[in-house]
Amino acid sequence: MFVLGYQNGAVLHINNPAGSNPSPRVRVRVPVVPLRALYAHRGVTEKKPSNVVRNKPKRKICTADELHYVAVPNSDWRLALWRYLPSPAAPQRNHPLLLLSGIGTNAIGYDLSPEYSFARYMSGQGFDTWILEVRGAGLSAHRVEFGEDSMITSANAKSTGGTTLSRESQSKSQLMETVMQSSQRLSGLLNEGEDPDAPQFFDLQERLSTSLEDFQKQLDLIVKNDWDFDHYLEEDVPAVMEYIRTLSKPKDGKLLAVGHSMGGILLYAMLSHCGFEGKDSGFASVTTLASSLDYRPSNSLLRLLLPLSDPIQALNVPVIPLGTFLAAIHPFASSPPYVLSWLKFLISAPDMMHPELFEKLIFSNFGNIPTKLISQLTTVFQEGGLCDRSGTFFYKDHIGKTNVPVLALAADQDLICPTEAVYETVKLIPEHLVSFKVFGEPRGPHYAHYDLVGSRLAAYQVYPCIIEFLTRHDMT
Repeated sequence: MFVLGYQNGAVLHINNPAGSNPSPRVRVRVPVVPLRALYAHRGVTEKKPSNVVRNKPKRKICTADELHYVAVPNSDWRLALWRYLPSPAAPQRNHPLLLLSGIGTNAIGYDLSPEYSFARYMSGQGFDTWILEVRGAGLSAHRVEFGEDSMITSANAKSTGGTTLSRESQSKSQLMETVMQSSQRLSGLLNEGEDPDAPQFFDLQERLSTSLEDFQKQLDLIVKNDWDFDHYLEEDVPAVMEYIRTLSKPKDGKLLAVGHSMGGILLYAMLSHCGFEGKDSGFASVTTLASSLDYRPSNSLLRLLLPLSDPIQALNVPVIPLGTFLAAIHPFASSPPYVLSWLKFLISAPDMMHPELFEKLIFSNFGNIPTKLISQLTTVFQEGGLCDRSGTFFYKDHIGKTNVPVLALAADQDLICPTEAVYETVKLIPEHLVSFKVFGEPRGPHYAHYDLVGSRLAAYQVYPCIIEFLTRHDMT
């Protein structure tokens, strides 16, 4: 039943439909996620193709029906796609649904539990639902994590038989090789002139070895976190859209898309770029949750972080460990004397998320954020709003040229992307194409940033609103 194969440069193909075959053009060796472990609770078995090289098991956190990997052309990244198959009892849909997450987060935010799963709700309504984990997030993996024997060939690579390595990896490998050769020559000189049993000699060798290991880790950290918002926009999302189109086969070649926070910003940016270039975006409709291209009219608490941006770059800090930070402060926000309780409300309003799910969100959903990504996203607070890495293309200037229907949802107590920020982008979209709704009532319940995705009331209030919009624009 489960088949791993190679199709259009993508990496993991599961549950191949009857009558369709993987592309015969290239045979490659691919890394495989231990599906037996991931899906043991579902009673699913796994076949072991002969062309697969098994690697170290991934963490048993994937709760989707299928886990796919997609190779990004001319890159060392393999993007994880969590797939939720449509319920056979639901109406048949015409378009697959792509879900994009916020900054520094993975797929778990869309699937916290069976009862409060955004992804499960959508697939239960008949949508072939896919969650993208962009580079650096969740189960998405860099080449070095798969190992040298587990290369995957991209169909878009010029070479027909090998994997195209990025310039960053080539530079890193050359630098590391130079350092290793120099250290070996140094060790040889020491061996000639010193007693290898002498304590000071042993100490010097040990310190040299430790320094090299630390240097290797620093290089890995810099290379693996060397990207910005435009990498997501121009490389990750297009590669995944093409992969989903290939497997889901919508008649008109379009996808439905939902983006939360930065995920919604990505969707806005894609609509803007395509409007500017006069190209088809590939979307039948777009839904954004707590997203905007311009935060200036709002009192977003993210402004408090702006003074830290320049010092972080000046110190050449490659990455901000958001997940580690949130896990460290969680006890101070959730336990007496609640010194940092206000930080909790950045994520969820009072009584809107079950404590165990909130804890799962904190400890499992957040990861690292590259400083290059942070630097580009801080432009949402500058004149003109979010811009590309060159600083010459402002996305809000062209969002009005889109021809794609948009549903923009906001939360009444969102301290990260307040309703004023959401509306700042909404008002630029042609009126006949955009719908805008704020969730939360004056006397409660209230919604904060993550409550639109995984709160206890979202399945009763937010999800049906999205389904109605998706259904309306799912017609072909």
